[in-house]
Amino acid sequence: MTDEQRYLFDLYGFLHLENAITPKDLEAASEAADRYIDSSPEELPPHFGQSENLKGFAHGFAFDRALERLTFLPPIWPIVLELTNGKPLLASGTMMMDAPDGHTGASPLHCARDDFGFESVRYEVRNGRIYCDDVVVFPYLDDVRPGDGGLLVLPGSHKSQFDRPRHLFKDGLIEDNLPLGVLNITPTAGDVVIISEALTHGVLPWRPANRRRRVLTLRYRPQHRGISHIPDEVKERLAPETRELT
Repeated sequence: MTDEQRYLFDLYGFLHLENAITPKDLEAASEAADRYIDSSPEELPPHFGQSENLKGFAHGFAFDRALERLTFLPPIWPIVLELTNGKPLLASGTMMMDAPDGHTGASPLHCARDDFGFESVRYEVRNGRIYCDDVVVFPYLDDVRPGDGGLLVLPGSHKSQFDRPRHLFKDGLIEDNLPLGVLNITPTAGDVVIISEALTHGVLPWRPANRRRRVLTLRYRPQHRGISHIPDEVKERLAPETRELT
């Protein structure tokens, strides 16, 4: 993790890494993602499938080696190692898709503290290093342009010592104009966004009528934080080095 990355992650609670996926790997991952999305339930292995809200695709990182490789991207791996104190665990890896057919909507602002209590997540700086108990990595397979929608963050909120008043920021459900202080991140295909789960974040509705947003949601934790949520049958599909990470 570079000094610049360390400073920006500590300041904002997230990093936006441009061109973190090579064009070759991006093309392969995009093709694999489409095969998963286009597969019928009968064609999918056990534990794979679309969520009830039609937005999530379970264990998307494990569907194909091209998607699995995104868990070890060279630009992100030193960051994951530092934040997890050199002992990372891959807890889950869902693929998400926002589509023009209406299977998308706003997700309210939230963070680990909101969902599970103040004691549920650690964010700490000690001896010049950052320690973070819950890290989320988003490799993007499609362009997101200003005005499209997508990921929202409240920069700096990962270090707030006060609970967020629920009436702020449109009661936490933002569907159009951004309140002051809230940022909509607009990555290009091949970019990666890394956030702390302590960071307040949400999602705007997806607006384009002819484009999708496909993104993996890779959740990393230090090993002492518990077990992976990946079923054994899914783990058996993985390369040995990825299986060790789960």
